[in-house]
Amino acid sequence: MIPIFDGHNDALTRADHARLASGRDGGHLDLPRMREGGMKGGIFALFTSSPGEEEHEGQVFGGNPFSEPLAEPVAHEVAAAETTAAAGRLFALERAGELTVARRIEDVDAALAEGAPPVAVLHHEGAEAIDAGLEALPAWYAMGLRSLGPVWSRANAFATGVQFAMPSSPDIGPGLTDAGVALVKTCAELGIMVDLSHLNEKGFWDVARLEAGPLVASHSGAHAVAEASRNLTDAQLDAIGESGGLVGIVYATAFIRPDFADDPETPLSVIADHARYVADRIGVAHVALGSDFDGATIPTPLADVAGLPKVLDALRAAGFTEPELEAVAWHNWRRVLDAWWR
Repeated sequence: MIPIFDGHNDALTRADHARLASGRDGGHLDLPRMREGGMKGGIFALFTSSPGEEEHEGQVFGGNPFSEPLAEPVAHEVAAAETTAAAGRLFALERAGELTVARRIEDVDAALAEGAPPVAVLHHEGAEAIDAGLEALPAWYAMGLRSLGPVWSRANAFATGVQFAMPSSPDIGPGLTDAGVALVKTCAELGIMVDLSHLNEKGFWDVARLEAGPLVASHSGAHAVAEASRNLTDAQLDAIGESGGLVGIVYATAFIRPDFADDPETPLSVIADHARYVADRIGVAHVALGSDFDGATIPTPLADVAGLPKVLDALRAAGFTEPELEAVAWHNWRRVLDAWWR
């Protein structure tokens, strides 16, 4: 079985997170199902819901097409408390020997050994837990933070995200604030990968101009295939390729279907359509996987992380060779993480 590294999941913030090690009755991801599906590594997100929202159990969209306003901002003290607790859940799994929290690229490599526990990259989805003066960022790095998205789909002290809107352009709102520029630069100095998924287009280009590291969108699709604001334009894809970065192809049905239907009865060929488009545009070296497990509606033919080999089958049907599948499933993520963490 080809080993898989997945670029984004929200399992740590699910209500039943206590059963990640033993197995959950629902949801998309737990450790037993990861083993079954060949997922040996992934990026585990810390996320704080906006005020008035239900716990982050997956976004359900209404209307087709539709547009929702930007989510309300989150206070720093609220995000800091919630994400610290969620990070503690991951470290508890590490203490129990269930997984390894990746702090260096050798930890990622070690997950490929026979019988080794999977590797988890700790990630902030939205940087509200980091103060605008960045005093907390070195502490988070010391704890194990190795990936950070400046925004979720709302504004904060660092940048502005895109709203959930289809069809729409990601070109909404202002770019990075001064604090956002400092955040990206400091992440590069420390060795924390910067993730551009959810960031608006002006923010994307601000990050690109800083040349801090390969441009990465951990769970996004191609705007030319589905004109959702969360997806990447051809110009953005070109910049990602030129930087040596990658796109983790998202499985969220509302973002990958050309009709934007939040429909679980979506064929896996739609995921392959985005992967094929990105590969043809900028090369297979810049295509990876970024499910958004436990954060969105996932196609029923996949069902959960145990079904990941079916995604690889869909990519095979779209013309990806076995060496290319190995790159998409693992090696492209490994290369980009190594570039940011050095």
